[in-house]
Formats: sequence, structure tokens, C-alpha cells
Amino acid sequence: MASVAAQATSRGSSLIAVIADEDTVTGFLLAGVGNVDLRRKTNYLVVDAKTTVKAIEDAFKEFTTREDIAIILISQYVANMIRFMIDSYKNPIPSILEIPSKDHPYDPSQDSILSRVKHMFSSDPTGSTDRV
Repeated sequence: MASVAAQATSRGSSLIAVIADEDTVTGFLLAGVGNVDLRRKTNYLVVDAKTTVKAIEDAFKEFTTREDIAIILISQYVANMIRFMIDSYKNPIPSILEIPSKDHPYDPSQDSILSRVKHMFSSDPTGSTDRV
């Protein structure tokens, strides 16, 4: 756990990346999350009907490998498009957080991060939260 803290502090200034629909990305940009670096690389991807799954995968790969990003916010319906990548991602930094969007409400049963946390704190070794 100490290595995670050391990794976070060694990064200095860190960014939040956003992969979501236009309204969600616009809201975060208005809140000051947006960044464009010297190579004209942004820390966000606007997903619309024309956005391919490959483009979403590429943005996710880029954001998870960038040294200046500490958190990736991704709309849950977009995360469902690349669920296999979200589920296989194991690094603590950048952290992946699934968020709701205007047209797609949040469903906790689909959130792989939440299910991992529930499994960690569950007394049942199978991770089942059903009670009889």
C-alpha cells in the first residue's frame, strides 16, 4: 500500500480524465477538469452515436498509461461497451470510477469496481451478498 501512496505523490500535479456523453463531459469541462497538453492531447473523450468502440478502447488505454492522470471518470453505459477492459484493469492509479449520465441511470449491479469492494469486505468467500 505504501507504494501506491508513493506513486501518487511522485506524480505531482495529476489530472482527472473523462470518457462520457457530451453533456457530462461539458459539465466537467465547465468545472475546470479539461486539459490540453503541448502535443494537443486532451484528457477527455466525448462519446456519441458515431463514436466507435475502438475509439473508446484507445482512449481508455491512453488514459490508463498516461503518467499525469490519477482518476478516470467513465459513464457506466460507456464502460459497458468496454466491460472486458474495465474488469481486467487492476492498477490502483489511475482509479476508474463509473458515473451515471443524463440518459442512462447508474446501476450498482453493473459496476465492477463496486463489486470488487463488496467482495473485499464480504465475510462470504464467494462474494455473494444475498441473505437468507
